[in-house]
Amino acid sequence: MKMASRLLKRAGISPELSDQLKRHKIESCKDLLTHTSFEVMYAAGLSYQNTLEMLEAVSKVIAPPITTALELWKLWNSGSCFSTSIPALDKVLRGGLPCGTITEVTGPSGCGKTQFCLTLSVVATLPKELGGLDRSVIYIDTESAFSAERLVEIAQNRFPDYFTCKEKVLQMASRVHIFREMTCQDVLNRLERLEEIIISTRAGLIILDSVASVVRKEFDTTLPGNLIHRSNLLGQESTTLKYLAHQFNIPVVLTNQITTHIVNQGSGTASEGDSGLVTAALGNTWSHSVNTRFILQYVDGRQRQLLVAKSPVAPFVVLNYTIQKEGIAIKENDDKETFYEGTDPSLQSIRVRTSINVDTT
Repeated sequence: MKMASRLLKRAGISPELSDQLKRHKIESCKDLLTHTSFEVMYAAGLSYQNTLEMLEAVSKVIAPPITTALELWKLWNSGSCFSTSIPALDKVLRGGLPCGTITEVTGPSGCGKTQFCLTLSVVATLPKELGGLDRSVIYIDTESAFSAERLVEIAQNRFPDYFTCKEKVLQMASRVHIFREMTCQDVLNRLERLEEIIISTRAGLIILDSVASVVRKEFDTTLPGNLIHRSNLLGQESTTLKYLAHQFNIPVVLTNQITTHIVNQGSGTASEGDSGLVTAALGNTWSHSVNTRFILQYVDGRQRQLLVAKSPVAPFVVLNYTIQKEGIAIKENDDKETFYEGTDPSLQSIRVRTSINVDTT
């Protein structure tokens, strides 16, 4: 359980006692609870009764709390959403991206996934009266796709009335913390250390761009055992992200790539790596790890579409958009909701440019 990895000082243990236990290589709740009460008593230098009370207190801290449907309903209606700054999309989502959950943005290269993430980064730093979170951003970049110049350009063109001076631009940029992680293990290590970083930076948004990039480079799923190892790694990443989203009640946004599937007419199953239906990468199991999924796809050379392919609150909706200086833009006459017949989000067909060679690994 991810909460068991919480450091003792985050579980209500005093700094002095935490340091004492650390000298005996007991740093997390899991470390503490895997020792016998007598071992903990010796390491902590406490009486047996005080040791039992500490063990009970730590056990209660990491135990999953009981939540009622009424509490969840009150939380939703309290405005626990993060505005995308795209009114038409916020309307469909009943306020924006739900905090405490994972949102995935998938689509072919060049369709605007990183543009979407940069826009959200700007919005998160804005004052609350402007629809922002007044918090910082943790941006994990696995493709070296982050552009500080583009971040500033989006900010100044999307919110010209706010970013009127250099000081506000610099303040915004200083609150977006970039971590470039280029291997699967680096990404996982970063995620497992994020709890302290979230607290120290007052982060209100986590972005991982992209979740698929390093995984697909390192795991050739045609080799024996690799698919299992990849699934285990993705499972660890999604568990950690879900914990962080829930623990701090903040939105987590991921980007994903595309792959191709073909349905075997005899068995009715889909296999990854063949030409055929273009869908989101990483498979069916991963698609169930995210709470909300947006698909960005091409209509023509300039216009693109955003599909709400999975959401706990929104219907299957299509919004037409273009990429402008201010980022993703939806014209006023194009913001009417267009519904479509949805399907399994892991098998939802995605339109790509005919000139693009789809990565099938």
